Amino acid sequence: MTLSQVLLIVGAYLGGSLPFGYWAGRLAGRDLRREGSGNTGATNVWRTLGPRAGAPVLVLDALKGLIPALIGIELYGPGIAVLASGAALIGHSFPIFLGFGGGKGVATGTGTVLALTPLVTLPFVALFLAVLWTTRYVSLASMTACAGYTLACLALGEPWPITLYAALGTAGIVWRHRANIGRLRAGTEARTKTFGRGARRPAV
Repeated sequence: MTLSQVLLIVGAYLGGSLPFGYWAGRLAGRDLRREGSGNTGATNVWRTLGPRAGAPVLVLDALKGLIPALIGIELYGPGIAVLASGAALIGHSFPIFLGFGGGKGVATGTGTVLALTPLVTLPFVALFLAVLWTTRYVSLASMTACAGYTLACLALGEPWPITLYAALGTAGIVWRHRANIGRLRAGTEARTKTFGRGARRPAV
């Protein structure tokens, strides 16, 4: 592994650690670690502060994964790209700048796979939106899309580093959603209020 590859991976972790959701909360005078789900990802920002704060955080969190993955796949191939993607995902979930407590990794992970396999990923972005529209459960939509993406990589014969990354990433995201799974089973999981069938229109 070359020095430039090591720097890409380290930079991906540090970039992934940038807590955009936490900063959005602080700009609003709130600490998202003490509100909603208690994590600093885009979903909790959206749910707590609304789409005006949630949408920019969603884009920024996705870019934290997309940029290093795109650099990796263009310059070094799938092996290094997957390592950079994993580093960004770990940085988002366990950020060094925020005491290693971050988001659940869905937006950042989506950014990575958009760079790694854009044509495979886009149908599962649509699947995420379809499940979210139907159920209004972000957690269920996220896990369904991740699992479907992994199966698609396996079925389509994507390079093994990408398929392995998809499987491990899905396992990590499901693990990070373990409390949500319990609430889904109990029927107490919160539904998004601003998107989906029966959702209220956000205030302008």
